[in-house]
Amino acid sequence: MWRAKGCKSNVEKAQRWKARGALQGDGMKAAASVLGLVIVLAIVWMLVKTQFTQGPTGGAPPKQVIDVVGVKTDLLAIAQAERLYLASHGSYASIDQLQQDGALSFSGANRRGYNYIAEVNDGQHFKITAAPSDPAKIGWPTLSIDENMEVTQN
Repeated sequence: MWRAKGCKSNVEKAQRWKARGALQGDGMKAAASVLGLVIVLAIVWMLVKTQFTQGPTGGAPPKQVIDVVGVKTDLLAIAQAERLYLASHGSYASIDQLQQDGALSFSGANRRGYNYIAEVNDGQHFKITAAPSDPAKIGWPTLSIDENMEVTQN
């Protein structure tokens, strides 16, 4: 059969159309891959942003975080003073007794906006509680420590 130059058979035309369809399918796959990548990156970005915005304290204001760390340090200092007092006197003491003995250098009243109260049971157990006393600190945590040197937060 005779053909003019440049004319293609129907088979060749069909193969070209099929190849174009395959290329268009590849384009759809590439677009879906890029869209999937964008979605994953958006999710990762939101997670990272949330973690760095809230931080380990769950979004507490910086002043509160700083003051609570200071109160925990005070509680540990008072508990250590209680241990030293126990070693020298055979029982635990009130905060006033610790100050009079020289084992504690600060007052338990209104330090960092917290009041410190020592509960001594049988002279062999103690619990020191730090409760917010400053009206600006309503809703801040109440902290306590016992003879096991365990700080708890309510």
